[in-house]
Amino acid sequence: MSKGTVVLAYSGGLDTSCILVWLKEQGYDVIAFLANIGQDEDFDEARKKAENLGAKKVFIEDLRAEFVEHFIWPAVQANAVYEDRYLLGTSLARPCISRSLVDVARREKAHFISHGATGKGNDQVRFELTSYALYPEVKAPWSMDANLMHISYESGILEDPKSHAPVDLYLMTKNPEEAPNAPDVLEITFRKGVPVKVTNLKDATSKDAALDIFLYLNEIGGRHGVGRIDIVENRFIGMKSRGIYETPGGTILLQAHLDIETFTMDKEVRRIKQGLSVKFSELVYNGFWYSPECDFVRHCIQKSQENVEGTVQLSVFKGQVYLLGRESPKSLYNEELVSMDKQGDYDPCDASGFIRINAVRLREYHRLQGLSSPKN
Repeated sequence: MSKGTVVLAYSGGLDTSCILVWLKEQGYDVIAFLANIGQDEDFDEARKKAENLGAKKVFIEDLRAEFVEHFIWPAVQANAVYEDRYLLGTSLARPCISRSLVDVARREKAHFISHGATGKGNDQVRFELTSYALYPEVKAPWSMDANLMHISYESGILEDPKSHAPVDLYLMTKNPEEAPNAPDVLEITFRKGVPVKVTNLKDATSKDAALDIFLYLNEIGGRHGVGRIDIVENRFIGMKSRGIYETPGGTILLQAHLDIETFTMDKEVRRIKQGLSVKFSELVYNGFWYSPECDFVRHCIQKSQENVEGTVQLSVFKGQVYLLGRESPKSLYNEELVSMDKQGDYDPCDASGFIRINAVRLREYHRLQGLSSPKN
């Protein structure tokens, strides 16, 4: 007699294949769920493998467009970076996968969900927090990661933080030293903080669908070796880990969005938004995409993007992204006001009073320092 139905987040690899067999041996009916989020995978072969191992059903869902529009684009709007360097590729993919995993579990009236994430990493937390948030009745009875946003590498030789990564490790990006000797110049158009079009000014290639834009930026960034990082990060569960990441398209978009956002957003609004971006990145990294606080922060960030509109031109070359220019119908840049050759609507005499007022606090601080300093 079956102990119940388990929906397994199945990859076709060794770990989840072993889990599938083990679950069958324990008396569970197993439904294998595979999510296509841009990883290099033979899905037909994975389906056959799962069926041969005893899966009762196999679901394969193409989530690439959903991943870009509902998860990557909000991260672009946020300028989301965890601990100043990590662009959150895996962290963003997990709630996307988990939501569809839960949908299958609900449809199939499954009692359990299962996954191959290690208990020492962040992904167990991310999978299970999402599952409990969206399907409270479900239970969870008991590493390279790849998706269309990035590839991450951990474990093995990389566990020694001083060991250099093997030269053949990288799959998404060319070695910058071997990249083309001529740059690609791109024009990226944003509306409400989201890229809506990319054009290569060298060969006139143009993309305007969300998934196509992101895949094309990955292609260009990968060709020029953009988006490689080797970092030590703080996992949510309390330990440090080393990770190597390739995020070519995401790196290009981060630089472009930062530029158009600064060009169009009020200074004080952006100061607040920067704090929200840090909070958003931490929430996503720690697995709280479906929490009320993350929902609130996403709405605030989305509101901040209403006037983030315009076009950025940039050069992609030998591992770097170089900004070349920008324009926007909603720019807060006033050329006449800022010009050193024109007075505009600004009286330079006002600066003297502004400086004196701001100096009051500094004078008082140093007066106090002088009073408290020991005399020789």
